[in-house]
Amino acid sequence: MSVAHSLLSAAAVRQRAHELLDVALDGGLADWRVDLSRLEPAADLTAQVVRASYPDLKVPFHARWRHFTAGGRDLWAERTAATAWSDAAERARAEFDLAIVSVLLDAGAGPAWRYHDRGTGAELTRSEGLAVASLRLFETGGLSTDPARPLQADGLERLRTEQLAQAFQVGLDNPLLGLDGRAALLRRLGQTVGRPGALFDEMVARSEAGRLPAATILAVLLERLGPIWPGRLQLDGVSLGDCWRHPAVRRADATDGFMPLHKLSQWLAYSLIEPLQTAGLQVVEIDGLTGLAEYRNGGLFVDLGVLDLADPADAGRAHPVDSVLVVGWRAMTVALLDRLAPLVRERLGVAAADFPLARVLEGGTWAAGRRIARERRADGGPPLSVISDGTVF
Repeated sequence: MSVAHSLLSAAAVRQRAHELLDVALDGGLADWRVDLSRLEPAADLTAQVVRASYPDLKVPFHARWRHFTAGGRDLWAERTAATAWSDAAERARAEFDLAIVSVLLDAGAGPAWRYHDRGTGAELTRSEGLAVASLRLFETGGLSTDPARPLQADGLERLRTEQLAQAFQVGLDNPLLGLDGRAALLRRLGQTVGRPGALFDEMVARSEAGRLPAATILAVLLERLGPIWPGRLQLDGVSLGDCWRHPAVRRADATDGFMPLHKLSQWLAYSLIEPLQTAGLQVVEIDGLTGLAEYRNGGLFVDLGVLDLADPADAGRAHPVDSVLVVGWRAMTVALLDRLAPLVRERLGVAAADFPLARVLEGGTWAAGRRIARERRADGGPPLSVISDGTVF
């Protein structure tokens, strides 16, 4: 493995995130303060949210599939039930197509955007709206080159921004952040991998005796999708994706100062577990993936005082996504999720083996972060304003 490829793993994310948190706990970060005693109320809120949403504690994995619902209906379940699949692999490839496209479109929508689902009459926003809009685009054949085979995404290279805008009901009175960036990202996806569903076959080839570690799912995604990310850091010609610089991350090699996070890729890895399982593979070592460095989880820690800005005025400023302040926030979010998870399990009375981090996130920290954001801010947005191109969060 090259030194550059050592950054393309969940293990690298976890190790460096905890190192950066340790620096912060020693007072070594100029822009953040950490109060671990505030993890207790964060765990209380998270456990409360889990019990309210899942009284039986049967929490599904954190995955895009939770968002394909509207009007009380599971729209993808309805579609699969009405489709005559030739075999399990055909369905899995279609689900890879849908999940990969939908997750890559799941950057922050902004507070003003809305999606009206004509099939159910539901009015949706944020992640749920982006999910259902992408599902409708997919199932109507908007991403396929063959009208007779609508449930495939082999036509991404030809996707026009105007087509995406129409599918997502974007207009002057309904703006969607980063629209151009989203469309360009999908075109690069098509140019890089062709049909995303082909990655299912690559992952099957990596399995052993029908078993596939979750970290291997991420490894395939990071290797194959690296070239699609715009303007990102490279090392020895290797695109590093969601990886940024932070001076507190120290190494004695060429990776000195690099902080990998791989948020969207890990969100996608979580979302591909169920299609792989449905196709008959056993996905193991789920906690080989990390928590997600995004603004719902990160917002939970800021809003509850686990993380506190050294300069309160930073809360009113807009920060570039590659700024040291934002990179530090996102990295510490990953490490703090690892520390929070055992506290949540303790309150719920569940074991780690039965309640992996993927359930803590879904049950969980993401929902708790959204809830407290709505309580603290009228638009329910994050506690920090981040300048991004629609391909990070």
